[in-house]
Amino acid sequence: MSESNASPEQGKHTEGVSTSLFEYNSRPPFLKALPLGLQHFLAAIAGIITPPIIVAGVVGATVPDRLLLIQVAILASGICTLFHLYGVWKLGARVPALFGVGFAYVPTLIAIGSQFGIEGVLGAQLVGGITMMVIGYFIQYIRHLFPPVVAGTVVLVIGLSLYSVAIRYMAGSGNVNADGFGDPMNWLVGLVTLLAVLAASQYGKGVIKLASIIVGIVVGYLFALSLGMVSFANITAASAIALPEVMPFKLEFHSAAIVSMVVICIINSVQTIGDLSATTIGGMDRELKTKELTGGLLGNGLTTAASALFGALPTSTFSQNVGIVAMTKVVSRFVLVIAGVFLLIAGLSPKFSALMTTIPYPVLGGATITVFGMITLMGIKLVMEDELSSRNMTIVGLALALSMGIEAVPTSIAMFPEFLQNVMGGSPITVAAFVAFTLNLILPNKTLADEANDRAELEEAEIAHAAEVARKAAANET
Repeated sequence: MSESNASPEQGKHTEGVSTSLFEYNSRPPFLKALPLGLQHFLAAIAGIITPPIIVAGVVGATVPDRLLLIQVAILASGICTLFHLYGVWKLGARVPALFGVGFAYVPTLIAIGSQFGIEGVLGAQLVGGITMMVIGYFIQYIRHLFPPVVAGTVVLVIGLSLYSVAIRYMAGSGNVNADGFGDPMNWLVGLVTLLAVLAASQYGKGVIKLASIIVGIVVGYLFALSLGMVSFANITAASAIALPEVMPFKLEFHSAAIVSMVVICIINSVQTIGDLSATTIGGMDRELKTKELTGGLLGNGLTTAASALFGALPTSTFSQNVGIVAMTKVVSRFVLVIAGVFLLIAGLSPKFSALMTTIPYPVLGGATITVFGMITLMGIKLVMEDELSSRNMTIVGLALALSMGIEAVPTSIAMFPEFLQNVMGGSPITVAAFVAFTLNLILPNKTLADEANDRAELEEAEIAHAAEVARKAAANET
């Protein structure tokens, strides 16, 4: 929103610095900015802590390692957000966006972690982050290779592939062989959490509506607590303050893991383009500048690679916070700085991380299944930005069929070389990305208008042929 559209109070300037909430470089009063920054923090925190919790369960992490993964994820999110708000040299988006450990990576992280452990995840992540920086450098030249039909298909598959994670969590654990898996009490807690999320998002107002995931987690947590499903043993053993360690986990480099991670980092780069564009268009009423796009991708690649050295999972833009900016038009950097500082403080406290580990799996499942559903719908919305021509529907349909089909029947590629099995069977995202990207390059780029012209020409040819047949028949009769 421009300064001319802001109220007189919002447009005031103090000592040459604007106090408007609707200008990026402004400095609004702290008490006015505080609840808005807290709102961004609350909208993001559930999404930040859930991926490390999921990955920790997949790799069989010990309690201390699980606490560490959560702590460094929160800390990395705070540092990454502040880094992008101010930037260094050509690095950093310098737009009102919040960055953190995101859900888009989760299916790939699960696939890699189940085969190669957290060491394999972090080693592949280092390479993926470097790849992202390369993409950021050349993005202005290759952006056309990732149209909405390609990016949307992959985002759609990301959402679909996460459903089984949410259902397993609602049933009681990430492991289907765990004790009590499928217990009706687990489902009850998960459904109570889900209903709380729905009530807050559909009937709540203000912060309650925007922080519906947190509301659901709080309600589900209290309900699980009343049922005796929460243990606080880890909190007392955790220290109050702790600094991150360099290389808490050894990095391992496996070719199949690297391929999968590079693919998802490329796809995440496309999603980052969309999120940053939505931020400037929705919140600042202008197109994303090339230097902001390049800086965002370069910076996100750097923080993703650097995070691997400290045990933090890969970072990305947070779409829910993009939605907050677009809805409120509040683009003041100071507001996002407050959210980043909250993340920074929370990330320095292992006790806060320990508190997060007390959240039962059914609560996490009930709270996140709506997020996974939204990711799917975001993919559909992105796909529909391109016209639904026969060509585009072929791209989406084949990518979905092959990726989800192979995931449903993993033995279908059991005779393939081990490397291909790891790449194709490890994550449906890799298959979907490859199919959609390849088909987009090789299929003739025909629009709906072109297809209509083809049908018209075919119809004219058929009419002409019928007329010719009738003419010859008439000539033979004479």
